Amino acid sequence: SRVCNLHHSSRQRRIVNPLSKGRDQTRNLMVPSRIHLGNFSGRTRSAVSVREGQGVVLMCSPPPHSPEIIYSWVFNEFPSFVAEDSRRFISQETGNLYISKVQTSDVGSYICLVKNTVTNARVLSPPTPLTLRNDGVMGEYEPKIEVHFPFTVTAAKGTTVKMECFALGNPVPTITWMKVNGYIPSKSRLRKSQAVLEIPNVQLDDAGIYECRAENSRGKNSFRGQLQVYTYPHWVEKLNDTQLDSGSPLRWECKATGKPRPTYRWLKNGVPLLLQSRIEMVNGVLMIHNVNQSDAGMYQCLAENKYGAIYASAELKILASAPTFALNQLKKTIIVTKGQEVVIECKPQGSPKPTISWKKGDKAVRENKRIAILPDGSLRILNASKSDEGKYVCQGENVFGSAEIIASISVKEPTRIELTPKRTELTVGESIVLNCKAIHDASLDVTFYWTLKGQPIDFQKEGGHFESIRAVSQYYFIEITDSTATLSWSPAADNHSPISSYNLQARSPFSLGWQTVKTVPEIITGDMESAMAVDLNPWVEYEFRVVATNPIGTGDPSTPSRMIRTNEAVPKTAPTNVSGRSGRRHELVIAWEPVSEEFQNGEGFGYIVAFRPNGTRGWKEKMVTSSEASKFIYRDESVPPLTPFEVKVGVYNNKGDGPFSQIVVICSAEGEPSAAPTDVKATSVSVSEILVAWKHIKESLGRPQGFEIGYWKDMEQEDAAETVKTRGNESSIILTGLEGNTLYHFTVRAYNGAGYGPPSSEVSATTKKSPPSQAPNNLRWEQQGSQLSLGWEPVRPLANESEVMGYKVFYRQEGHSNSQVIETQKPQAVVPLPDAGVYIIEVRAYSEGGDGTASSQIRVSSYSGKKEFTSSLKNLYFALLAILAL
Repeated sequence: SRVCNLHHSSRQRRIVNPLSKGRDQTRNLMVPSRIHLGNFSGRTRSAVSVREGQGVVLMCSPPPHSPEIIYSWVFNEFPSFVAEDSRRFISQETGNLYISKVQTSDVGSYICLVKNTVTNARVLSPPTPLTLRNDGVMGEYEPKIEVHFPFTVTAAKGTTVKMECFALGNPVPTITWMKVNGYIPSKSRLRKSQAVLEIPNVQLDDAGIYECRAENSRGKNSFRGQLQVYTYPHWVEKLNDTQLDSGSPLRWECKATGKPRPTYRWLKNGVPLLLQSRIEMVNGVLMIHNVNQSDAGMYQCLAENKYGAIYASAELKILASAPTFALNQLKKTIIVTKGQEVVIECKPQGSPKPTISWKKGDKAVRENKRIAILPDGSLRILNASKSDEGKYVCQGENVFGSAEIIASISVKEPTRIELTPKRTELTVGESIVLNCKAIHDASLDVTFYWTLKGQPIDFQKEGGHFESIRAVSQYYFIEITDSTATLSWSPAADNHSPISSYNLQARSPFSLGWQTVKTVPEIITGDMESAMAVDLNPWVEYEFRVVATNPIGTGDPSTPSRMIRTNEAVPKTAPTNVSGRSGRRHELVIAWEPVSEEFQNGEGFGYIVAFRPNGTRGWKEKMVTSSEASKFIYRDESVPPLTPFEVKVGVYNNKGDGPFSQIVVICSAEGEPSAAPTDVKATSVSVSEILVAWKHIKESLGRPQGFEIGYWKDMEQEDAAETVKTRGNESSIILTGLEGNTLYHFTVRAYNGAGYGPPSSEVSATTKKSPPSQAPNNLRWEQQGSQLSLGWEPVRPLANESEVMGYKVFYRQEGHSNSQVIETQKPQAVVPLPDAGVYIIEVRAYSEGGDGTASSQIRVSSYSGKKEFTSSLKNLYFALLAILAL
C-alpha cells in the first residue's frame, strides 16, 4: 500500500496541438476517470484483543473508490469520532487506525468511515470490537515504527508532499524529523502530533534524504527515505520563424529543463521528421545541410519526460533570387590620401547568398596583411599606396545568376607643410622673405593661403607691399629599378665652408628609422649632385634624404623626398621551418614560417606546396594564394595514417616562381581515435568511490594520449556530466567524492591531439550505502592480567545503511597517537595490554560502505610491566649513588 500522500488526484499529461502556429503550446489534460465509491464488505469483523499498554493496529480495508478518499474512525456510535493525538493516529494512506499504547478507555467498537472528496458520499465499515486481555499489563518496550513513508518518494515541483511516520511503544513514543545533510525546509509544517511532515510548494532543493525518529525511555527507532522532486518539461530556448537562402545550413535548437531530463523529437507539418543524409537530430538540435525548397514548412520540437510533453513551433521559408546591386553602388570613384584606409562596399542582394569575388583589372585580388575581403563582401585596403590605384570589380554570383559593380581608386600623396615662418625681429622699412614649404602629390595643384593676425592677406591689393613667391622642388628621381634608385638634388648653402661629401639615407616601412644606404659611387663628393642607391629590396616603398658634411661638421638632414616604390622582381627568399602538424585522419598537414612582406618582391605573392610519398618520383603541387598563409592541409581518403612524405615549399609572385625550401620528410596525420573503449565496467568501491575500467583496441587508428571519463547522477542532464581525464595507457580509474547510495552513469572515450574518439556504451553503478550510524553500545569488559575481554551489543543498521560485516577494536596507550586495530566478526574481542599504563579503547562496526560511528571510549589501567619498571628504577637509583660518591 502507498504510504506517502502526494495529492495527485489523477494522472496528468501535458499535450499540445502540434500544428498550432505562432506560439508554444503547453496545457494539462486531466485523464478522465469514473467517480465512484463502493460499499464495505458486509462480513462481520473479528474482535481484536490486546493487553493494556500494548500497541494495536485496526485495519480499515476500504472499498473500491475513485478518486481519493478521506479516512476517519467512529468510536462506539456516530458521530463520536476518534480524536488523533500523540497516542492515536489515522493514516490517510492506508486508512488504518494506530494506537501506540492501549488504555482501558480505548475499549469499545470502532467503525472506519470513508468520504469521497468529490461527491462527499460516505460509507461505514462493519464495527471492529477492541477488548482487553485479562492476562496482565504489557510492560514497557522500545518504539516500533508501524507507519512510514516509502524509501523513495516522488513529487512534482510545486505540489504539497505529506510524509507519515508513527510508532507503537510504551511509553508513547515522541516523533521527530530531520533532513540528512541539510535542514527541514522552513515552510514545512508538522501535523497530527508530528506524525505527518507536510512540505507545501515543494522545490528541487527540497529533495534529499529525510529521517523520522521515534523515541521513548526504552529506546529509539528511525526510518530514512529519499524525496525526489520532478518537474514537467519547461522551455529554456525556443524556436523562431526563419528565412534562409537556398543552399544555406539550418540549425535550430530547442532546449528544455525538467526532471527527469526531457528527450526530444522533431516533426514537420505534424509528421515525425526522419533522419536523412542532410538531416541530423541530436539532443534537441536540428541541422539541415544545404536547404532547398522541399525543406520549407512548419516544424515542431517536442520535449517530453514521463510526466509531460511540450511543443515549440516555427516556420522555415526558403528564398531564391539572382544577385542585384542598389543603384548607389553601381559605379563610383574613390580618391584617398596615401597611407589611409579604403573600404569599397560590395553588398549584393540575392538568395542563396551570393559568393563575392574581387578583381583588379583582369586579375583576381589576392588577400594579404593590407588587403582583406570582409565578411560582408566589402574590400578593405589598409595603408593605401600608389600600387593600389586602378579599377576594381566586385562580382556577386549564385545559382540563379550574377551581377557586378565597378569602383576606381586614386591614391594621392599627402600634403604636408615642411617649412613654416619663424619669429623674426627687423626695422621698419626693411624687406623680409617668410618661407612656407609644402610637399604634395605631383598630380595635384597646391594653393598657399597666408593670414596676418588671423585675416587673409590680399596679394592683389593695389599699393600693397605683400608678394607671393613660389620655389622649386628639392629632389628629382632620374631612374628606379627593382633594386636601385638614382636621385639628384640641389646643393644647400655651405655657410662659407665648401661641402666635402654627402651621405644618402633611406627609410621604409620595414626599417628602424633612417639608415645609410650603399651608393654608386661609394663616396659622394661635395661637387656631386646625384647618386644611385643600390641593394634595395624590390617592391618596397622608400623615402630618401641627403646629409651634407664640410670641414666644420655635418649639417641637418634635408627634408625627406617623396615616397617611391622599387619595381617588382621574382622572389628570392624561400620559406623556412617547414614541418608537419597534427591533424585529422587521412590529412597531411604542412606548416612553414611565412615570408615577410619585405621580401615578397611584388604583387600576387603566394606559395607553392610540393609533396610526394617517400620513395616516389613525381611531385604533386598545390598553390596557396594567401601571402599570410602558414599551413596547407592535403586530404586524401586513400592515404593511410603515418605515411611519410617528402615536402618542400616554394614562393611565387606576378613576376614568376622563386626558390623552394629544403626538402623535409613529414608523416600524414594519425587522426583522432577511431574506436570506442570496450568492456567498460563500473564497480562500487565504497560509499564515495566507484572503479571504472575499460579496454582499448590497440589495432584501431588514432593512438590515444589518454582517456576521458564522463559521469553523472541519475535524473541529471548528461550534457552537464563531470569529466576526468587520464594520461597514457591507463585502463582504469577510481572516481572519488561521490554521493553515497546514489546511481551514477558512465561513458569513456579516448583522446589525442587531433580530438576525441567516439564514446563507449553507457554503464551504471551505485555507490555503497552509508556505514551504520548506530555506534556499538553497552560496552562491558573483564580484565585478566595482560588481557582484556571486551563485549558489546550488536549494531543493527537502518534500512538505507550497509550491512554490518564485522567490528574493529581500536586501542592505544594514553599519550600515543597511533592506534592498533583488532578485527572480529563477533560482538566481542580479546584486547592485549602488554605494557603498564592507561589504555584508551573504542569500537566501530564496519561495512562495505566503510567504518561506522565510534562507540564511547573506555579507559583501562594495566599493571602488566610493573616488576620490570620497579627493577629499572632500582638500577637507576644505585647508578646515581655511584656518581655522587665519585
